[in-house]
Amino acid sequence: MIIVTRLNGPQVALNCDLIERAEATPDTILTLVDGTKYLVLETVEEIVAKVREFRASVVAVAQVMEVVTDEPPALRVLPDPDGRS
Repeated sequence: MIIVTRLNGPQVALNCDLIERAEATPDTILTLVDGTKYLVLETVEEIVAKVREFRASVVAVAQVMEVVTDEPPALRVLPDPDGRS
C-alpha cells in the first residue's frame, strides 16, 4: 500500500495494485480499477516512485524471509484413507 494525500488534506493508504491510471490535469487524479477516483497532492512522478518503492520493499522482504537449507525436505508416507496398500 502507498500513502497519498487527498486534495482536501487527509492522508489515505491505497492498494497500488488497484491503480488503473494516474493523470495530471493539473491536479493528480488516481483512478482505481473499480472506477473510484482520488484527487491527490502528489505528482504522477511521485506516485510512480511510491509504487516502485513499495514493490521493491516487497521483493526485499521476500528475499529476507527465504529459508536456505542444504537438507532435502523430509518425505512422509501417509496411510491410504481407503485402507488399500
